[in-house]
Amino acid sequence: VQLAESGGGLVQAGGSLRLSCAASGLSFYMYEMGWYRQVPGKEREFVASITGSGARRKYADSLKGRFTISRDNAKNTVYLQMNSLKPEDTAIYYCNAVISFPGYWGQGNRVTVSS
Repeated sequence: VQLAESGGGLVQAGGSLRLSCAASGLSFYMYEMGWYRQVPGKEREFVASITGSGARRKYADSLKGRFTISRDNAKNTVYLQMNSLKPEDTAIYYCNAVISFPGYWGQGNRVTVSS
């Protein structure tokens, strides 16, 4: 199983980024997909998740309204659209595929938001 993340980088506060996570080696539609983020020295925290069919989505309360998770099962890809970015969104973002925890993890993709 491989989860390949892309789309991170440097952006100014108020800007937008879209992260992508392309999955291979698994029956993608069966997996709930999630995004997590981690700042060095802190625990990894939940950002958003989406069920296999895309019917249900969950978000961290602090991120509702700014971040949107979506998926394209035909492309085996999950996305995280991040708008109105803030410096405190700076972190390494990880993609997760799970049927039962812990599932599979991507290598991480750095997002840096400058003030």
